Amino acid sequence: MMRHFSPPWWARNPHVQTILPVLTKVDRPDLTRQRLELSDGDFIDLDWLSQPKAHQPIVIIIHGLEGSSESHYVRRLLNDCHRQSICAVVHHHRSCSGETNRKARSYHSGDTQDLQENLSQLKLKYPDSPLLAVGYSLGGNVLTKYLGEYANASLIERAVVISAPLQLSACAKRLASGFSKVYQSYLIKQLQQKTTAKVKNPQLAQDMPVSLSQIPQLQTFYDFDHRVTAPLHGFDSVDDYYQRASGMDFLQYIHKPTLVIHAADDPFMTADVIPTAEQCASQVTYELHSQGGHVGFIDGGTPFKPRYYLEQRILHFLISQEA
Repeated sequence: MMRHFSPPWWARNPHVQTILPVLTKVDRPDLTRQRLELSDGDFIDLDWLSQPKAHQPIVIIIHGLEGSSESHYVRRLLNDCHRQSICAVVHHHRSCSGETNRKARSYHSGDTQDLQENLSQLKLKYPDSPLLAVGYSLGGNVLTKYLGEYANASLIERAVVISAPLQLSACAKRLASGFSKVYQSYLIKQLQQKTTAKVKNPQLAQDMPVSLSQIPQLQTFYDFDHRVTAPLHGFDSVDDYYQRASGMDFLQYIHKPTLVIHAADDPFMTADVIPTAEQCASQVTYELHSQGGHVGFIDGGTPFKPRYYLEQRILHFLISQEA
């Protein structure tokens, strides 16, 4: 029986919902790393919970901006998969597995190429295993775009999208104001560090669109995406990137059963990320909660040991195959 999401009295604030999970991270099961060589000469790393048995579904976990298999939400889902003997693998974006990728290019909110390459390899190696996916935040936007781009040809059979910034321009503006600037600052510092490392690498420096002295000036997502993300990944401008990479316009083309979950109080977003019924294909189940923060959704426990709604909801949709 699925329980309804209702936050406890002490977790009704969106920032408590967003920050407390980071401060109360759980341990996770041991993982086995696999390096996937990409067609352009770069690589991504996959972290396996276990190898699939015959015909066993594989749950592919796609993390958010600067996340990894260490992220609080990934750890919790891996724990639940472990307890239920579900096969799961973490798909790392380039440079997010603890080792800098080889190319000047990195990853971005609309980057579906690496995901398709990974899925193709998985399908080749495990042809009888259905591929299921869950994407969080940036990873959720990537997953939404992938499902819409590939439509009926999607290699993913069922998917769940959590706290995805489906309108990138609106989210960039939101993160540049109020308390949300705290989240922006935390993430921008990590992006600056990775960009600095590449600019200092003699083999990559000439391909980087910024100089060492310019990096500290990139204080907002808009600035960073304007000076680094857009030119580095072949977009005409930051606005071109935000428009082409946003998942919102791809919802209507999704052919595989997909659950999209948002919280109306998400401090990373505005109401612009909430799609209308007309914007969603019939295969999309949209779930909007008034509270929950960004990838939070604490629904019980104590402040020292919170209990969460997400993992049960995700696996109920993916494995039980119920709306």
